[in-house]
Amino acid sequence: MNKTVLIYSCVLLLGVFVSAISQVMLKKSALKQYDSKIKEYMNPLVIIAYIMFVGTTFLSIIAYKGIPLSMGPILEATSYIYVTFFGVKIFGEKLNLRKVVALGLIIFGIIVYALG
Repeated sequence: MNKTVLIYSCVLLLGVFVSAISQVMLKKSALKQYDSKIKEYMNPLVIIAYIMFVGTTFLSIIAYKGIPLSMGPILEATSYIYVTFFGVKIFGEKLNLRKVVALGLIIFGIIVYALG
């Protein structure tokens, strides 16, 4: 892997990580009760999360200029790892055997792609 691909891969991974953070923000907002539907969607947490989603779209566009198209979905699969980590740490979700096996398969797939 050359230096250019590595840099663009890091850009995509940053976008995936920011996207996972914005998903957590949306879930935090969804757990609150609001007086009206307008307040449910027009609160700072939701607005910032959607702005972050737009930003991650631009990061993806930039990243795909320098990485092979086949590499994108592999790097984007790391979002499952981030979201699971945030779910356990922030929301107190429990990890069961099924989730651990699924994450293991995702990590194994990333490793196979990286080595192949």
